[in-house]
Amino acid sequence: QVQLVESGGGLVQAGGSLRLSCAASGRTFSNYAMGWFHQAPGKGREFVAAISGGGRPTDYADSVRGRFTISRDNAKNTVYLQMNSLKPEDTGVYYCAARYFIGSSYSRDYAYWGQGTQVTVSS
Repeated sequence: QVQLVESGGGLVQAGGSLRLSCAASGRTFSNYAMGWFHQAPGKGREFVAAISGGGRPTDYADSVRGRFTISRDNAKNTVYLQMNSLKPEDTGVYYCAARYFIGSSYSRDYAYWGQGTQVTVSS
């Protein structure tokens, strides 16, 4: 089992920045690829970014490439999502997820999920 706890969400104006964190426990963190997913109000979870266990490679959704950066600190068992130039359409709940060994952009491929953290971007 892998337990995941997200933090760092909040209310920010358009153009602002937030950094989300996801703390993991339970298994060898570096064995797991990590992903971030976004669920807008009334919609399904959509892929945002993923990172392999060693930190490379990374992958991003087209909608966030160049604005968001995923990173991890295996010594701290934590993955981060730095979100810059935020837009109102970035509003929603952000979830981190863990998948053994290989990352994916499909939510169905991830076995472990956090409870989510709310991000609200005002215009």
